[in-house]
Amino acid sequence: MNTCLFLTFKSGNDIAAAELARLTNLVRGTPKLARALLHTPASTSDPYVKDGPSPSLVLQLYFATLPELEAASSRSGHLQALTSRDEFRGLTQAEATQQAMLVRSFAVPEPALRTPHGKPYCTYLVSYEGEAEDLNSWHTHYLESHTRHMATLPGIRELEVYTRLDWVSALFWPRVNFMQRNKVAFDSSAALHAALNSPVRHEMRADFKAFPPFTGLNKHYAMTTRILEPH
Repeated sequence: MNTCLFLTFKSGNDIAAAELARLTNLVRGTPKLARALLHTPASTSDPYVKDGPSPSLVLQLYFATLPELEAASSRSGHLQALTSRDEFRGLTQAEATQQAMLVRSFAVPEPALRTPHGKPYCTYLVSYEGEAEDLNSWHTHYLESHTRHMATLPGIRELEVYTRLDWVSALFWPRVNFMQRNKVAFDSSAALHAALNSPVRHEMRADFKAFPPFTGLNKHYAMTTRILEPH
């Protein structure tokens, strides 16, 4: 699972349950799909950031190779069905963006989720949306230093960092070029809340202040996450 397509939808309303069911069925049938995550809004309390409401929906679609991702989002690709205004009115009317990224996974002490198979869990999605003065130095610090702190958050089950790449897509949603995203996963919203209010979060904030210079927004969103198993 070396590449991931992020599809992010922001709307004034939640996506209807029937539309989510159709979305789930369509996504699970995507050719060459390695893994899919469906994120819907959750809430938490972070002592350092308050970035407002979470997006209405975020899809993370993982593929082993970039050509497989590009095939799914091509003019004749499986994901074009998501742009149907009849089947997916909520998605097509929402403010939406797309971005394909390289996946970097990091080990955590206890990676197994403590939730029943198929049940939702909680993630914290973070995006760095601007530019670093020296991107190589910025990534070096983040990947070598910041992830060491993140991996010790109490109760963490998964840690991934995503870096940008060039990709081809015929999906009509606007493309973004965030320099980085990352995701940490926990068993529940209570577990995420505990981690964000632990001493490790304060260590992370101190390390954040040591980042090489960068500009642009840095957003944090709590999400309820479901795994969509491919057909």
